[in-house]
Amino acid sequence: MKNGSDMSGKSILLVNTGSIKKKFILQKLKKLGLKIICLNKEKNWAQSYVDYWIIADNTNQTECILAIKEFIANNPDIKINGVVTFWEDDVLLTSKIADKFNFIGIPYNVAKRVRNKYLFRAFCQENGIPAPKHILIKSLNEIENLPESFAFPLVIKPAYGASSAFVMKVNSKDELISTYSYIKKNISASAESALSDGLDIFLEEYIEGDEVDVDIIIQNGKIKFWSISDNYQTKEPFFVETGQSIPSSLPLHKQEELVELAEETLEKLSIQNGVVHFEAKSTREGPVPIEINLRMGGDYVYSYIKGAWGVDFIEYAIKIALGYFIKIHKPESSLKFIVGQDFRPDYSGVLLSLNIQENIKKLPYVEEVHFYKEVGDPIFSPPEGYDNFGWITVSGYSLIEAQDNLKNAIKEIKYEIAKFAPESSIGKTTRKNSFSHAALSTKLYVRAAKIEKIRRVTKDKQRKLHIGIACNIYEESDNLVGQELMSVGKNIEQTLRDRGYKVNFFDFNEVDDIYNSLKDSEIDLIFNVCERINNSSLLEPHAAALFDILQIPYTGSNPSTLSLCIDKIRVKKLLNYHSIPTPNWDYVYTMEDEIAEDLKYPLIVKPSNTDNSIGITNDSVVANHEELQKQLKKIIVDLNCPALIEEYIEGDEYDVSILGNEEDDLKVLPLSRSIFRDMPQGYWHIYTHDIKFAPDVTPEKMGIIVQRPAKNISKKLEALLSEIALDTYNILDCHDYGRVEIRVDKDDNPYVLELNPNPSINIGNCVPEVAKLTGMDYGDFLEEIIALAIKKYKNKPPYYHLQTNTI
Repeated sequence: MKNGSDMSGKSILLVNTGSIKKKFILQKLKKLGLKIICLNKEKNWAQSYVDYWIIADNTNQTECILAIKEFIANNPDIKINGVVTFWEDDVLLTSKIADKFNFIGIPYNVAKRVRNKYLFRAFCQENGIPAPKHILIKSLNEIENLPESFAFPLVIKPAYGASSAFVMKVNSKDELISTYSYIKKNISASAESALSDGLDIFLEEYIEGDEVDVDIIIQNGKIKFWSISDNYQTKEPFFVETGQSIPSSLPLHKQEELVELAEETLEKLSIQNGVVHFEAKSTREGPVPIEINLRMGGDYVYSYIKGAWGVDFIEYAIKIALGYFIKIHKPESSLKFIVGQDFRPDYSGVLLSLNIQENIKKLPYVEEVHFYKEVGDPIFSPPEGYDNFGWITVSGYSLIEAQDNLKNAIKEIKYEIAKFAPESSIGKTTRKNSFSHAALSTKLYVRAAKIEKIRRVTKDKQRKLHIGIACNIYEESDNLVGQELMSVGKNIEQTLRDRGYKVNFFDFNEVDDIYNSLKDSEIDLIFNVCERINNSSLLEPHAAALFDILQIPYTGSNPSTLSLCIDKIRVKKLLNYHSIPTPNWDYVYTMEDEIAEDLKYPLIVKPSNTDNSIGITNDSVVANHEELQKQLKKIIVDLNCPALIEEYIEGDEYDVSILGNEEDDLKVLPLSRSIFRDMPQGYWHIYTHDIKFAPDVTPEKMGIIVQRPAKNISKKLEALLSEIALDTYNILDCHDYGRVEIRVDKDDNPYVLELNPNPSINIGNCVPEVAKLTGMDYGDFLEEIIALAIKKYKNKPPYYHLQTNTI
């Protein structure tokens, strides 16, 4: 056993960083001069504090033990001096590690008995420690045949878990049946991570009394320090904690009874070393243990014990783990009275606003204020979840003064929780009881909250969004189209990251992973430049459909528009219906189909449902029947694709780029003009696939002149092209951005060729280049698309963007 207090240079194995709520713990460990070796499933927010990572699945004890052994073998100069956790999920794992590597800690067999609340009840009964009547419930049949000695009210709870998740009070057999059914259906480690050790459910009698926490520091079997705090009345039937006060206002003899109970329990359990959070009830018949957490209490426990008694639980937890002998002088009376309050919603919904006055932390009685949610985040109240989205502790020289100070401090904090916006469908579903469909509602809330968050994003907050890039990764360097598609996403990713956005890339070539990756992500908005799924452009619309299903807002057009515009035949029919000028045309599905006799050569033959000019060569323009049949065979037979046949229009080609969604934000960008007159003899004046993508063939080399903006055209033609393009954009219901391709003959008659609702927007491509002419650099252009997407979702009912354009 070491004496002294200097721990500088010692190495502690920290099992699980926990959530960012635990940041203050790692900050304290670094102040103590410790080297932190963290066992965690992945690197996370704590990277700036952790010196070495051991990456392993914390739910797999064998994997973790092997990973630690490997770390020790690979790092002989690093000596791990002890192990500790501050995270309930990993109490058992930490005990297993302490046993295996001979660290100071709580033996695994003891921790397992304590972590399982049902086994802990049995232990108490066997050892003469007060315990409520209890019974394990494995089926509804056991509820039907419940012993008569169990009188309502009763409490049903999981054997494992934390934060009172799925702990409920029931007042009748009917309530018990419906509650058990709800828990059985919804209980999982994903709902509450501390349930990862087991999902057993048991029933026990409800104990009337004052609920308290006894926080203890124990070394070599001797209690070196204890502190009792009073828990405020919980919100039943779910036992949701609302706040605490310290020191306890219970009579001294009641406090002594609680400490004696805790000491007896820990001694009989053979708990020798550690910090312990002992939950109990003080009743008329005496104290009754509720549960024991073999780690420091969560949230503001550390704060108010340090404030009230001057005792640092983090420091002493580390000293015990490292084998330092500790001696604690506890004042005869507390240094001050501290009260704390959790901020919990009365119902599940979205955090609409959170305003914390700047001077709140300057108030002399405010100890700490912490909030973990941001505006737009979902917050869950039982039965959907057990969130507290923040807490505050304040002090005073008496309990009454501290309570008065708390009331004054809370006035400085304003927030609004909405079940969801009036136009949202979330929260409008009916339930037979409090528990039915709760799991479904939780999932819907999480997804709908993404929409709600986007609706409330202002331009100045836009860069705080977490953006996902939906695109494709292609490793093959000879896949020229694939390389171009990948380059778009990568350039967007880097540009947005440079502007301060948090960005993740989603590769839609990895179909097996994409759904779960998106579902479990914290993405606020998807920048959708996905053009392939399973290497097929025909599946491109399904990426947007997936975003709609998961209720993740996204840039660009909806799946209906994307699907429509892939089908050039349907587009032609729709444009004809609306009297939009297009080249005369026909289509065939088989070689036997007849073609309209009034079509005039030369004709151009195109695959009806490909993009990136796939299938377009110099031979695509045909001058006679024989060439036509040959080209039809290439498309119908070789490509297995319907064919679109159009009259070839000789003349310049214009790309009309458009941004926006509604009349007040639609804008036509400067025109881009392609002039083909200088192309080599023998080449038709078109963009072939090779001209667009072959490395040794470029428009410039082929004599194509590209003007941005278009030069020497009349204002009348410029206006006509813009108006026809806008009509096409709206008829086909394009969103956020798109590009309309128009041919103009020798008499300046325009003919719409197609609309691309997902045009390439890579650096140097047409749309961002003409946007640059208006003063937008590439980053500005991308941010304008994000802003338009945000506006698209504002003040609209669910899935409004899937409805037909009304312009």
